[in-house]
Amino acid sequence: MLTLLRDLRRLRRDTALPQGRPASIAIRHVDAGSCNGCEHELTLATSPYVDLQRFGLGVVASPRHADVLLVTGPVTTRMREPLLTAYHAMPEPRRVAALGDCALGCNLLGSASELVGAVEELLPVDLRIPGCPPDPERIANALLALLEPS
Repeated sequence: MLTLLRDLRRLRRDTALPQGRPASIAIRHVDAGSCNGCEHELTLATSPYVDLQRFGLGVVASPRHADVLLVTGPVTTRMREPLLTAYHAMPEPRRVAALGDCALGCNLLGSASELVGAVEELLPVDLRIPGCPPDPERIANALLALLEPS
């Protein structure tokens, strides 16, 4: 039995993902002030239909365990500091993804006095996922691009 498990482990390692490609990416999601449309679509992307987990993409509860900070909604004045705290708690190298048109600064939801603005006015954005809200397949394909070697 032990020999069989050892052989299976060796076989899986040989047929696994190509070298240089990360095996998984941990995503920390922060809602910076959205209408929750993007959150519903992100939840669908993690459901069994799209199943981001099978590709090694998982949502984690702590920014200390995250590789990517996924931000939805325009950054409100009340979420500015918590968003910066989450970003600075992440280990290097850290990446930021803006999910949805509000996070990208298009058609911002809310009054101007309560908004900081788009995510990239506060943090360096590496991945932009447009849509209001983007569908689960678009979210999955964009996040899967992060697994590709740079």
